[in-house]
Amino acid sequence: MAVLRQRKGSRGKEPPQVLTADSPAQQRHQANCCSQRHCRDDLLQGDWSWGSIVRTSVGWSVSVGLGLLCCMYIATLHENDLWFSNIKEVEREISFRTECGLYYSYYKQMLKAPSILEGLSELIHDNLTESKRTINILQRMNVYQEVFLSVLYRTLPIQEYLEPMYFYIYSVFSLQAVYVMALYMTAWLLAGSWLAGALAAVWYILNRVDTTRVEFTISLRENWSLPFLALQVAAITCYLRPRLGAWQQKVTVWLMYVCSFCFCVTWQFNQFIFLIQALVVYTLDCADVFSATQATTLYLVQASALLSVWLLQFFNGMILGSLVLSFIAAALVTRHFHPSLKTGNVVARVSKLIIHSTAVFLLTLAFNFLVKKALRLRSDEHIFKFIKSKFARGPTRDFDANLYLCEEAFGSLPLDTLERLSATLLLGPYALTLALMGGALALAVLRNLRFKGGVAEKKSNTAVAPASFRPDVAYNLLHSFFYGLLAFSTMRMKYIWTGHMCAVAAYGVCGRDVWTMLLHPLRCNTKVMLRLVRYATPLLITAFLVYKFWPKMVEELSDLREFHDPDTVELMTWISTKTSENAVVAGSMQLLAGIKLCTGRVITNHPHYEDKDLRDRTQQVYQVYARRSPQEVHGILREMGADYVVVENSICYERRHQRGCRLRDLLDLANGHIMDGEGVNDQDLVAAAHPRFCDAVKSESPEYGVFFKRTFRNKTFHVYRVKKKAKKGDHS
Repeated sequence: MAVLRQRKGSRGKEPPQVLTADSPAQQRHQANCCSQRHCRDDLLQGDWSWGSIVRTSVGWSVSVGLGLLCCMYIATLHENDLWFSNIKEVEREISFRTECGLYYSYYKQMLKAPSILEGLSELIHDNLTESKRTINILQRMNVYQEVFLSVLYRTLPIQEYLEPMYFYIYSVFSLQAVYVMALYMTAWLLAGSWLAGALAAVWYILNRVDTTRVEFTISLRENWSLPFLALQVAAITCYLRPRLGAWQQKVTVWLMYVCSFCFCVTWQFNQFIFLIQALVVYTLDCADVFSATQATTLYLVQASALLSVWLLQFFNGMILGSLVLSFIAAALVTRHFHPSLKTGNVVARVSKLIIHSTAVFLLTLAFNFLVKKALRLRSDEHIFKFIKSKFARGPTRDFDANLYLCEEAFGSLPLDTLERLSATLLLGPYALTLALMGGALALAVLRNLRFKGGVAEKKSNTAVAPASFRPDVAYNLLHSFFYGLLAFSTMRMKYIWTGHMCAVAAYGVCGRDVWTMLLHPLRCNTKVMLRLVRYATPLLITAFLVYKFWPKMVEELSDLREFHDPDTVELMTWISTKTSENAVVAGSMQLLAGIKLCTGRVITNHPHYEDKDLRDRTQQVYQVYARRSPQEVHGILREMGADYVVVENSICYERRHQRGCRLRDLLDLANGHIMDGEGVNDQDLVAAAHPRFCDAVKSESPEYGVFFKRTFRNKTFHVYRVKKKAKKGDHS
């Protein structure tokens, strides 16, 4: 915890559409598609005039400046909150809470290895993370970023100037600068003005509480991966722009692949994020907003990135068994055998869409079922149990599902998030942009369905083509909408949505499309008025935000605190000095991650939950908080080779969660026992035959003393040595 302190201080592959000069379609085209001037002001379109070069140079300079500002802001907050530069090394390591400590421990392990190759060998044949097991860390976990940083630190001549921990945290904070610059570029590409990028960056920084949590969860995989996802979205936005040259398309495709690969290799939940992205591509492809070539390219980029990571992670079956790969295969196979999807009248096209989508859905389930059966995969079943329990709203006694359901981070998005986003003037422009442009997109889709063949069919020179919608805008709108639904359903996923919110809202404020739709009914849609509102509005919003939030930011930066957790420091010191280096420690998975990092001892379980055997093992270790006999608990711990078990008062007597969500309640339900405290219990639950182990073992009665001996205690932790074998007389 932290306490207050005082110190001083395409061109697509389809042929171009032919529009008549005065047709309504032409007017709608001007409202929804990028205008000639918009494209001419872009270096990507070949405009190398001095004015364009100056504007682009200024825009890039502002993006770098805002990115560095965000990086320094986050680093300063982290330093001020913990007084990181002045606390002990063990306190710095303890500040890497829960799974963050586990991931950082592999970076530390690689630096301590005699050589890089020996360090890699230790990770591939790891026997410290799960006792009595040898596992491949590079296969099971996404820790290639720790490997890369450790190799970089050992190679570069910076050891005398920068400590390993600072090199690590500064690298993560630097990715926040990349994140801001990626959002900046997306907004710039959509709106055609770097002012949109600047506004998006300002919104991201001011909404830090809801856009990132990197300053206190540095090592979380999402803090590594989301910057690369934002870069990928920027690359997709660039790829979908009209009139790109052949070499520009090739460059953007490679950029999309590299960013997708970096995103996948740094986060284990990549498959679920890519599944939503693939659904966006599929929707726009069926709606005739994307060309078949564009959709296929995006599918193949995703599949290539996932398969590359599959190879790099030693053929990790969880990737092959992912729904997104099955969906991509189903979508491509169905299109191959059903090529006439975009032809016919409205009724025929809608009928084909229903049949096509049904076939894709059934094929996806069939492919996924066959792959999981062939590979015997059960790694991600806990996620589907969680989804089923969350949305089916039915009671469950499954321990793993309840463990997620009872955490606030996996609950619905709280309303105070929307209040904070409204206070920074972000939610209003975002909602307006999404509503207006979403309506325009829906109308464009309906026109495409009505017009035989849509944009995919060639037209004669006298034909009037249907109004098209900018594919880059359409993609970003649906991307934001789908991830918004994900954020509302699961609060932890809001960080994927809120960052992109900033780019979409900035496009609405600084772009032509929304203002054209707003000014047209007022009959003041002139070039002068359009230019005035596009440049005056973001400047006014930025001025208001600086006036309102600058004093708060200064106050926040002057709020000085200090890391203070003496009980955990005392525990880590005792384990390091009083136990053998080969000792095996059991306990909660959050605490054990810190024990592995701070002491290097072997642990029984850990927070990386994407493995069926590990989930079963964790539930068994947690029986120390259930109503089990000392003989049963002793047998479980000895089977895992545990020499010591750490009992935490904060879990044994937990009050943070309500009844039914405390860890001891989850164990009672899974074991079929009646829960503690007043309240309703299911009729089939029975009273346990034994008292709660974590409480009863503290009595040190002969019944417990024959199996366990207390060797350490303070206000928070009790450590018991697990005796190897009880005497026959005592056991009887």
